[in-house]
Amino acid sequence: MTEAEAEGDADWRAVFGHPSPYPEQADGIDAAVDAARDGGYLSLEGACGTGKTMLALTAGIHLVRDPDSDFERVVVLTSVKQQLRQFEADLRAINENLPSDWRPVSGLTLVGKADVCPYSREHAAGIDDSTVYERCEGLRERTRNLVGEGGDATAGALVEQARRAQTGIADTGEAGVSYLETAGEPTPYLPSMPEHGGGATGDGTEFCPFYAQFLDDLPEDGEAVEAVPFDFADRGLIDADELVRLSAGHGTCPHSMMGAVLPELEVVIGNYYHAFDPTTAGSFTGALLDDATFVVCDEAHMLEPRVRDLVSDGVGDATLRDAENELTRVIQPVEFEDDGKRANGTTDAELVRGELADAEIGLSELKLTRDFIRDLREELDRRVTGHLDEARPGWRADLADLDDDEIPLRDPSEPGEDDVSKWASDAGYGEKVWAHAEQVGAVVGRILNEAEEEDRKRAAPAAGRLLNKWYRLDHASYFREIELDRTWDETEPPDSWRRAYNAHLALHNCVPADAIGERLSEFGGGVLMSATLAPLDVFREVTGLNYLESEGRPVVERTYGLGFPEENRASFAVDAPKFTYGNRGAPGEENETRRLHADAAAEVARATPGNVLVGMPSYGEAEWMAGVLDDRLDRPVLLDESSRDDATEELKSAFFAGDAKVLVTSIRGTLTEGVDYEGDKLSAAVVCGVPIINTSSPRTQAVRTAYDREFGDGFEVALTVPAVRKARQAIGRVIRGPEEVGVRALVDARYARESWDSVREYFPEYDREEFQPVSPDMLRFGLDRFWDEHR
Repeated sequence: MTEAEAEGDADWRAVFGHPSPYPEQADGIDAAVDAARDGGYLSLEGACGTGKTMLALTAGIHLVRDPDSDFERVVVLTSVKQQLRQFEADLRAINENLPSDWRPVSGLTLVGKADVCPYSREHAAGIDDSTVYERCEGLRERTRNLVGEGGDATAGALVEQARRAQTGIADTGEAGVSYLETAGEPTPYLPSMPEHGGGATGDGTEFCPFYAQFLDDLPEDGEAVEAVPFDFADRGLIDADELVRLSAGHGTCPHSMMGAVLPELEVVIGNYYHAFDPTTAGSFTGALLDDATFVVCDEAHMLEPRVRDLVSDGVGDATLRDAENELTRVIQPVEFEDDGKRANGTTDAELVRGELADAEIGLSELKLTRDFIRDLREELDRRVTGHLDEARPGWRADLADLDDDEIPLRDPSEPGEDDVSKWASDAGYGEKVWAHAEQVGAVVGRILNEAEEEDRKRAAPAAGRLLNKWYRLDHASYFREIELDRTWDETEPPDSWRRAYNAHLALHNCVPADAIGERLSEFGGGVLMSATLAPLDVFREVTGLNYLESEGRPVVERTYGLGFPEENRASFAVDAPKFTYGNRGAPGEENETRRLHADAAAEVARATPGNVLVGMPSYGEAEWMAGVLDDRLDRPVLLDESSRDDATEELKSAFFAGDAKVLVTSIRGTLTEGVDYEGDKLSAAVVCGVPIINTSSPRTQAVRTAYDREFGDGFEVALTVPAVRKARQAIGRVIRGPEEVGVRALVDARYARESWDSVREYFPEYDREEFQPVSPDMLRFGLDRFWDEHR
């Protein structure tokens, strides 16, 4: 660190990426820095345009550059790709505006193997997005085996072999073959995967030359970072393409390079799963999970549901089937040898015996686990068949008409032992088979990976882990059920549910607050921020911040409203009948509730000169509203349906292009959160109803029950508050900058009235003041007056 840097670090303004901060930014940066110095967190709700991204980066980088601070890096976590790009842009802005004698802030965005593997990027050597993970693990393991103890090669020799193969083809002038090229950079290898050994027979062992180069560059007793062949400290932010170009051009593995440089960088940008997924956090990003890390959780209103998914688990019927087969393949060689026969050869039997001895597991335990999984699948079949016979008589006649479904394994409103656990006990499967399932699965996976060169993800380890957790975890915080996910498998009998469904044994973590709090406690401090955290007391409970405070870690709060001119926006809470199923009925029905909500959406669209976004509680209701508006309006009405990402991107492009349109979507979809509608892309947003999720789902009931026990009011904490945040996210798409003008309309009496089921209390005070109630017949007057002033 230069003398200028050390002096500048006395004031975070030397790091701030713009000429001057908003007052809210300055206050928030000071609050974040002070909290983090004491090992604490800032819980920040800031309306769109507050500058939260720059605020958090400035606070973190300032602490990293401060010689009196213990922080060494900033880790950014977000659930929205759009926000990830915003952090990249703000980090670049910081580097562009640093004092001239300061070194740039080093940074990297974490991406998956599919984004950086040269073969996957170019769809070479039979590797693409769908195969890269299994192929990569298999190739890495074979490469390590070739150069490890007992192998017959060195990493350098493998690299030389792969480079000679390229040179040899070039020397012979063979047509149609060239270097593998990616990210605009030629690599030293062929597009095909090299093999070691085998000679003219062509049955050698495949290896990855990029990974071999990485192993060759690794110092024997040094750090992995010493294998990095390029300077990264002075490059600022390294994006995926640059990482690939720098690595692949040298012939080394970009994904391994990403892991090697992580501990040395000042800013790492990633996804929630990098910190909260039990598998990923414990391996690839483990070096970042310590008290030298300042963590930023962006879109923190999504922290609870996303982490709930990550710390929940499940295993499918197809995986159990494959696990049973894998166990059989490991058991048979030993059984045949004991009978004086040969199955897969005595080498396989020796391998199995050796691995079992090392793990101190007997063959009898493998057989017990195999029998248990076989019988478990039979029990699963019995339960699914019985459920369908009762709920959908005649289901075999039309398998294609079946929908996703759930089968609870206990009363979701009353914690207790699940039916599968009771069945196992009655069937004679006790603690031993559950407790040893994970270890047995891991051993089976290792044996098959060593004995079979086929690159594939083994089922036994996943099945074993789930069975162990199923037995070990409690029945109050965790809910067990069978999930029926639609699929289609022509290989199954035409009258079997397995043709139409993959059934999953699902283990849901209903209350992830402890998991979140415990993980946050591993960091040195940081910021949790969103445009929609209110009410902050509920947010503290469900994200484990109260746990941190109980451990002596301070949590400070800040709430900042829209800092843009209030006269540029009109905000309406329309006192229309509550848009509940009891009031509105099915989408095809015509009644007062539907008419008044359609009237409000049509009025906003009629009066607004630009694009209008209409958010409905579900995709089904969105389809109904789009049909009504299409009949009433003289502008195009686009309908967003639950679909692939590429279809959604095409819809967004169509919405933004040309003349003004109306886009109708589900508030629970992807177009109402994390999408940037800056400038003139959006002039109004309408939300009809409070998007509370289906309360009849057994899983939802179980979460509500768990929250009743944990926080006192499960309906409020688990259902109402998240629904209001969804509505506020949709409304927040409109005003994104100081020059933008627009209308925001919340249509439902619960937004307008102080009634027993009002949701106004879940809005921050600045929103309650702006969203004043208006009757449906006065909405047109308010809209016309606003737009007359802003045309």
